[in-house]
Amino acid sequence: MSVCDVVYIIKFSNFMDQILHNWRRLEERIARAAELADRVPAEVEVVAITKTRSAAAVEAAIRAGLQHVGENKVQEAEAKKAGVDAAARWHFVGHLQTNKAGKAVTLFDLVQSVDSARLATALDRRAAGACRCLDILIQVNTSGVAQQHGISSEELMPLAEEIAALSHLRLRGLMTIAEDCEKASQVRSCFSRLRQLGERLAATRIEGVEVRYLSMGMSADFELAIAEGANLVRLGTAIFGPRD
Repeated sequence: MSVCDVVYIIKFSNFMDQILHNWRRLEERIARAAELADRVPAEVEVVAITKTRSAAAVEAAIRAGLQHVGENKVQEAEAKKAGVDAAARWHFVGHLQTNKAGKAVTLFDLVQSVDSARLATALDRRAAGACRCLDILIQVNTSGVAQQHGISSEELMPLAEEIAALSHLRLRGLMTIAEDCEKASQVRSCFSRLRQLGERLAATRIEGVEVRYLSMGMSADFELAIAEGANLVRLGTAIFGPRD
């Protein structure tokens, strides 16, 4: 065994110890939040946000029991995924440019951040070329903050109808990012708006559209998101610890 192999084994073991410890604490917090909201904890799935984390850290997270991996950048995911052997469902959670649609289709199982008909059309065309159907979520800007990506509430139904007409995309729910704010009531209101929009979208019964997922909540606010119905929470620091 080479020195490099030994160093890798030590690093991987350290990743596993840290992630297992953090994951056990997270499971307890998720269970408490779900029970307080009169929900079943198993309904809530965690997407491990692996931006800037190494392939070894991702591998360790999957082996610790996490089944979903989330990446913000196509190029980073492409390089990292090649170094991960363990199976997981890969999510794209960042802002996606249309010129990266082809790579996104080959790398990801779910694109959470669709925010225009133009992007949806590009993904549909690329998915058709790859002979596959791609699951997507529509990202909604529920905070009203101009710097955040996502469509407005008023744009949701027209975009959902356009996506429903695309044969290689499957709309499976909604995603939002809450306002970066210290007031819990303001943060929670962003999640509440997404839940209400999800209920409205489900009630339209658009053929081919299913509101299976409400993706909302990150390491600092996921308990508030769970209280408002989140069943995908996107956690990075809470799993891996602070970034270097």
